Amino acid sequence: MTLFNEFKLGNTPLSNRVVMAPMTRSRAPEEIATEQIALHYTQRGTAGLILSEGTPISREGQGYLFNPGIYTPEQIKGWKLVTDSVHSVGGRMFAQIWHVGRVSHTSIQIDGKAPVSATTKQAQGAVAFGYGEDGEPGFVPTSVPRPL
Repeated sequence: MTLFNEFKLGNTPLSNRVVMAPMTRSRAPEEIATEQIALHYTQRGTAGLILSEGTPISREGQGYLFNPGIYTPEQIKGWKLVTDSVHSVGGRMFAQIWHVGRVSHTSIQIDGKAPVSATTKQAQGAVAFGYGEDGEPGFVPTSVPRPL
């Protein structure tokens, strides 16, 4: 058995054992997967399995700007475009669903609220990709969260 042999992961047949790891790309300004995102994943469709970038399951779960979520009908349609395109070249893809908890920033949250978390302790030394004081996107210290 080699890296390039077919493999069955549960009920999912894979063309090989190459797995593309998830990578946060922040390339969706409207938080919806686009044709450009579909192209990115499709170009890698010969990997045995592709894991998507972190895909927020709710607006409150967002920790980085410009990530395509999967919690609105428009976002689901965007990811369907991506997966259909990957499948068209024989690829397989799993979604990395994501809720970052306290590793977020008020500039990303609805109405500037504190991020929701299981704790009220700020994540020390962690950063989020949000809006800085100058209004520009960039890495910012995480905000103090509010409890669930």
